[in-house]
Amino acid sequence: MKINILTIFPEMFSPLRESMTGRAIDKGIIELNVVDIRDYTTDKHNRVDDTPYGGGAGMVMQAQPIMEAYRQSGFGGDVIYMSPRGEMLSRELACELSEADEITILCGHYEGVDQRALDMLGAREVSIGDYVLTGGELPAMVLVDAVSRLIPGVLSGEESALDESIYSGLLEYPHYSRPAEYEGAPVPEVLLSGDHGEVDIWRWEQSLALTKERRPDLFKKYVDSDPPLTKRQKKILEKYL
Repeated sequence: MKINILTIFPEMFSPLRESMTGRAIDKGIIELNVVDIRDYTTDKHNRVDDTPYGGGAGMVMQAQPIMEAYRQSGFGGDVIYMSPRGEMLSRELACELSEADEITILCGHYEGVDQRALDMLGAREVSIGDYVLTGGELPAMVLVDAVSRLIPGVLSGEESALDESIYSGLLEYPHYSRPAEYEGAPVPEVLLSGDHGEVDIWRWEQSLALTKERRPDLFKKYVDSDPPLTKRQKKILEKYL
């Protein structure tokens, strides 16, 4: 998958060359292209922003350097603009984007981006939450990470991405590792039993309980989806309804 990023702070994306995404880049599964919008401005002072028409506080990123950066870089695919007014990043959206051959992510700054650039690019606005950050770089990294782990071959097991945490429809169950007891706190006995069936049931119930407690919206969605459950699971579920 080809992931292109348009930004005025290209150095901020160095973490993407580490860990999971870094390995995917090294293997050629992901091609990451980060372009500095400032390199394409015609302003002699290398500016990419100006005051907004109609007045108001702050500055607006200009259309010219954004469009030239996009065109001259030969980028394609759907254009994603990281914006607090956009649709919320979700597992459905991450899955959808992971199936693309190429996406281009535009990172805004200041008070925003000249609407003409967004219109010309046909940009799809995406948000990572109902809050405002200094720029679109951190949200872009969140998007890249969420999408990358769904691309076949990026994780060690192709099924692991969809089996984990929220992708199952429930929040993730608690994890434990050695030692079996630490400062008087033991690991739940079922995890030491060697009975994988009982472990699976325990983990599922833990996920169920956590989801109902912390994300009742997800819990309702899970129940309403009529998931395929065994008789035992259905009996357990009744306790939480």
